[in-house]
Amino acid sequence: MSGPSVQEVVDALPDGVVVADGSGTVVVVSRLAATWLGWDSASEALGRPVGEVLRLRNSDGAAWLACNSPYVGIATRTAVPEQSWSLPDGTEVLVTARLHRDRPRGEVTRLAISIRSGRGRARLDRERSDLVATVAHELRSPLTGVKGFVQALLNRWDKLNDEQKKLMLTTVSADADRLSRLIAELLDVARIDTGRLQMHRRPTDAEVLVERIVASVAAGTKRPVRLETVDGLVRIHADPDKFTQVVTNLVENAVRHGEGVVLVRLEAQDDFPEEGSRPGVRVTVRDEGEGIAPELRRRVFTKFWTGGRGGSGLGLYIVHGLVRAHGGEVTIEDAVDGGAVLSCTWPGVPTELAQAP
Repeated sequence: MSGPSVQEVVDALPDGVVVADGSGTVVVVSRLAATWLGWDSASEALGRPVGEVLRLRNSDGAAWLACNSPYVGIATRTAVPEQSWSLPDGTEVLVTARLHRDRPRGEVTRLAISIRSGRGRARLDRERSDLVATVAHELRSPLTGVKGFVQALLNRWDKLNDEQKKLMLTTVSADADRLSRLIAELLDVARIDTGRLQMHRRPTDAEVLVERIVASVAAGTKRPVRLETVDGLVRIHADPDKFTQVVTNLVENAVRHGEGVVLVRLEAQDDFPEEGSRPGVRVTVRDEGEGIAPELRRRVFTKFWTGGRGGSGLGLYIVHGLVRAHGGEVTIEDAVDGGAVLSCTWPGVPTELAQAP
């Protein structure tokens, strides 16, 4: 049984392909490449000069072949890096090429060109633009406050009484803290996205940390924040700072966006999936608000999702990333009597660490 032909192979690829021989004559064209380049069929482009087949132009109107000159130039060159070009209909594509030589520093015997849709890069560009817009918006508000109050203090220092000065400085301090939190969130997002998140996991008493978190959040709000724990909780194997960051974010999110009493509950997690660990701990945060619609629950943990309620939209994305980095999971459910229930699981201390002296 014979295998697929060269034409069948290139037609099956997700990118457009054009191959020319050493003389610059096109010998292979995929159906996708022919369509993109404005040819009625792949066979129509065969046997033509590669410069004629490649109907690609840059922003200055120059042709791909003239700009890259693959058949001349440095004899050690083996590739043309990916570049952005325009098809005859104006669509952006990403083009790269491989130069095959008969020997090191020899003549080019084959030129293989790959043409890829530019939609993926356009989407990334939009995401970067969203990031810049979000960061600019979130930074502008506290910076405006800081600048305004500092300017007022400088201009009217002698006319302000101590109580007014204290109020202004307190506001400046709060805005500075807000800026610091946003910058920390952006750094965490970058580390999560690039896989460079550093964690210092060690045996940790989750109950002690959660008690501190609940007390801290409750002191800054009029909403009731309560804690429930069960007996027999094991210590978790986690980075204490990351654990505190996650639970604080969940509790503050419930206070900010929920209603009624915020209930934080710690309970045993007997079926934690991480191999070699003892039963872990589940932290559940429940409020009495409207809850989160099922169709929105997957979007809650994506970057920049705010649900129209303001904020950077990064908090729950970071929560998800930090919990997953520990091997746990975050879930969203509805409370029986209304409200949202967000839970996260944390692994217990591995047996070998628990038994160490």
